[in-house]
Amino acid sequence: MSRLLVPLLLLTAASRGSPALAPAVPNEAVVLVELFTSEGCSSCPPADALLAELADERASGSRIVALSEHVDYWDGPDWRDRFSSPVFTQRQQAYARRLGLSSVYTPQLVVAGRTDVLGSDRRAARAAIALAAREPSGRVAARIVSAAAAKLSLRVDATWSGSVPADVLVAVVQDRATTRVAGGENAGRTIEHVAVARSLTAVGSGAGAFSGSVTLALPDANRAGHVVVFVQEREGGPVLGASTVLLP
Repeated sequence: MSRLLVPLLLLTAASRGSPALAPAVPNEAVVLVELFTSEGCSSCPPADALLAELADERASGSRIVALSEHVDYWDGPDWRDRFSSPVFTQRQQAYARRLGLSSVYTPQLVVAGRTDVLGSDRRAARAAIALAAREPSGRVAARIVSAAAAKLSLRVDATWSGSVPADVLVAVVQDRATTRVAGGENAGRTIEHVAVARSLTAVGSGAGAFSGSVTLALPDANRAGHVVVFVQEREGGPVLGASTVLLP
């Protein structure tokens, strides 16, 4: 069953396969869909499967970019989700505050930073994605300058409507992963994941635009498949634009 975290005051792989990244299409809305999940949560595998279905899908003039972010509050002293990080737990808590939720939970889908739904609810997920696709979408363009010695250098150029202050973030993503879970509610099960975020780094900020070169570490570089670059209002606000780049 899913676990609720009561206090918001506590602010605190794998094969190198698809999902294939579709090329950008001019004027196409790009919708970032984030799944907050854990290998220790028995309600999460159906949400993992739904994310695989949605990952980088195109529908009604929009493209879905997926991120699977593994929280750490399901981890125990004898077992931990190997993809979990307090970074993702803190990000989920920021969304809870912004969206007015009384707690965080798994599995949770956050769509474009604007709304959340139960991560396994296909109908609600698609409705939220369709709604988000109608919102103005900024332009995010990124290209790899170099990727060597566990370091990634990117050139990022982004613009978004208005002059709202926003952060530019880069997620290093493992395309697919398979785990034989050793603990938690899924002990003994084999779980498939897609679009697993291995790191998430704020690389810059701006008000309406950002242009610059950024460098960040490549965690488990031999397993990373692509990066997601996106612009987001601060403190868990709306996602204003996103793009994906394949790693060499």
